[in-house]
Amino acid sequence: MIGGERVGGIVAAGGSGTRAGVAKQWLSLGGQTVLRRSAATLAACELVDVLVAVVPPGEEARAAADLAGLGKPVRAVAGGPARADSVKRGLAAADDCALVLVHDAARPFATPALVRAVALAAAAEGAALAALPASDTVKEAAPNAGGAPRAGRTLDRRTLWLAQTPQGFRAEVLRRAFAEAGAAAAEATDECALVERLGLPVALVPGEAGNFKITSAEDVERARARLEAPVAMGVGYDVHPFGPGRRLVLGGVEFEGDGLVGHSDADICAHAIGDAVLGAAGLGDLGRHFPDTDDRWKGVSSLVLLREIARKAAAAGWRVGNCDVTLAARRPKIAPRAEEMRARLAEALGVAPAQVNVKATTGERLGFVGRGEGIAAHAVALLYRAAL
Repeated sequence: MIGGERVGGIVAAGGSGTRAGVAKQWLSLGGQTVLRRSAATLAACELVDVLVAVVPPGEEARAAADLAGLGKPVRAVAGGPARADSVKRGLAAADDCALVLVHDAARPFATPALVRAVALAAAAEGAALAALPASDTVKEAAPNAGGAPRAGRTLDRRTLWLAQTPQGFRAEVLRRAFAEAGAAAAEATDECALVERLGLPVALVPGEAGNFKITSAEDVERARARLEAPVAMGVGYDVHPFGPGRRLVLGGVEFEGDGLVGHSDADICAHAIGDAVLGAAGLGDLGRHFPDTDDRWKGVSSLVLLREIARKAAAAGWRVGNCDVTLAARRPKIAPRAEEMRARLAEALGVAPAQVNVKATTGERLGFVGRGEGIAAHAVALLYRAAL
């Protein structure tokens, strides 16, 4: 609250994200969605009382679940065909607030201090926005009859500011701006432009250089570089005992002799690699995704599981760089078929065979491996951050 007046934070997340190639609001950055990161910035400001997330129709429940636990009440509403329609719906959902802040979900790096400064300025002036003074020389393009753009004139950059969000308003001012603009509101690129048309003042609050907007695929990479390591390593380990009447499958290749006991085909080689990939991607372990209580995975080829793991890693923004697995087993002999195993494992992971290595040790007659009671597998995987 500011002076006893409630403050609502509207997160504009109703777009499809076509320019970035992804739905930006659901993109995961450092383990959190862009939507949650932006909403968390508003929630972290002590002046904000309630959050309103405006999302594509049908995704209200998803948004409410994503924003749970931020410490502020959350209202999720469906957006409209244009930005103005979406913000108006957010404004309607914050009808108990005298002051509102509108923040683009695609700006996940604003700080609570900036939110606070804009809110206070809006309370005092009626409208305010975060903005940066132009630091580069600005040219206005001149018409060129369909040819390459040409410089028409140089603008005085001392009078130019680059608009950001959050933008703050007294709610009645923003409602009036929308009402008087009518259908023309859809042409405005931000809400302050509508207030300017009323002839009302809009305060400029110094913005933040890091508060950039995720618009293109290059912006996504910039955001990821800020939050996520470019590479990640995971370790996998698995062990299975021998059991009579079971097929012995290792690395997708069938060998002679008794197989290993397990819920799926017990391909210990694929299991260890899968756990390593899941670990590197921060996605838990094999049991979390393919529990032995789920009959869907009973007897299934572990290469199917490995393909699904690679898909999950890709969805989280990772691609497999290489994998190395060591089997500890007295039998069977691995070396004669190691290349075949590499090829099948690589196909399941969607990589070249050269990116997968398979080797084995006998255990030197020590422990359960040395006694021939089962097989153990150790694997490491290196993942690279995938480019969009």
